[in-house]
Amino acid sequence: MASVRQIAGPCQTWPEDGAFIREVLDRIGDKWTVLIISTLNAGPLRYSDVQASIPGISQRMLTQTLKHLERDGLITRTAYPEVPPRVEYELTELGRSLMEAVVAMAGWAAAHHREIAVNRAASELTGVGRSKAAVGA
Repeated sequence: MASVRQIAGPCQTWPEDGAFIREVLDRIGDKWTVLIISTLNAGPLRYSDVQASIPGISQRMLTQTLKHLERDGLITRTAYPEVPPRVEYELTELGRSLMEAVVAMAGWAAAHHREIAVNRAASELTGVGRSKAAVGA
């Protein structure tokens, strides 16, 4: 007699929303999104200040991510009619509602980065999916 396969996860819990859930998680789980959201938690910032606060982000990735976050209603973009032009980005209520999750993810990464670094180094020696005992054999 064949066993009944158990399927779990959020896409099974809300099957009609599965594709949208994946899309939203792709956006809010992106490393640049997490860093931008946590950076804007301090208050409104100009584009150049956001970029200076996030080492390694390219102008293209910052612009693209900010546009996606604005489209999804997580941030607002305010352009001031000045010379030179001034643009500020700020979290919306929806964006601020992500802070607990963002801080938790960043805290987890900080708490476990050494352990992950050790695992990565071990993987370099043994290879992914191979046990250490098999390598010595």
